[in-house]
Amino acid sequence: MKRALSMEGGAMRGMFTCGVLDVFLQNGIEFDAAAGISAGATFGCNFKSKQIGRAVRYNKQYAGDPRYCSVRSLIRTRDLYGVQFCYHDLPDRLDVFDRKTFKENPLAFYIGATNVATGQVEYHCCSDGGALDIEWMRASASMPIVSRAVEIGGQLYLDGGIVEAVPLPYLEGLGYERHVVILTQPRGYRKKKSSIAPFANLLIPKYPKIAEAMKVRHERYNAQMEDIERKAGNGSLFAIYPPEPLGISRTESDPGELERVYQIGRETAKAHLREVSEYLKQPG
Repeated sequence: MKRALSMEGGAMRGMFTCGVLDVFLQNGIEFDAAAGISAGATFGCNFKSKQIGRAVRYNKQYAGDPRYCSVRSLIRTRDLYGVQFCYHDLPDRLDVFDRKTFKENPLAFYIGATNVATGQVEYHCCSDGGALDIEWMRASASMPIVSRAVEIGGQLYLDGGIVEAVPLPYLEGLGYERHVVILTQPRGYRKKKSSIAPFANLLIPKYPKIAEAMKVRHERYNAQMEDIERKAGNGSLFAIYPPEPLGISRTESDPGELERVYQIGRETAKAHLREVSEYLKQPG
């Protein structure tokens, strides 16, 4: 029986996911594979490196730093989230990412990003937490308009959530049988059409496939949420939702707010711990 974990993005709503993951780590909840989109990738990688508390810790310490996320960074570098600080200074020096544990952990960890030429999500299986894996994490979380596309292997990539909010279909396609899905919006949430969607072609004229995907993003998202709710209802997956809207800004930097949402994730995971454990032990 092959067990898989899927993690939705959602920027700082991802603090909820961090809380869930830390409780899983502390209670021996294990998977054969995990996959993340956007914040689900950049925060979820700490599950493979087994670094309990790391993601909430460095966000509380540095999210208010203009080198981390700021309009200044956007103006100077065309990236709202500073590339050098977020993807090099932080994991290499300031709050070190445990690449040794990441590499040695047999958990297969996949990251999804959108190919700007095709408008399709592509997945990368991380090997060692090194430079290539970090670039895929950056690509997966590079939001259109406020981020530059990331070049990998001669192709350009942006946020995976533009097309696929949750990487569940990919893991299903790989043959995993038991699925736990962590969402960052409450059950029943449906996305409305973005107010900037009609202007997507004007805002990102170089990437017409991305512009077209942005116009129908709400439709794809809502269809996927309906599919997840249906499968959770018939027992073919276990979905973990926030109990209510998290009420946190996508670029939140208040340590108190980050801790609040993290604790909601922890309490939600604790409430479902026995159910998750029993679900994962069931035959496929």
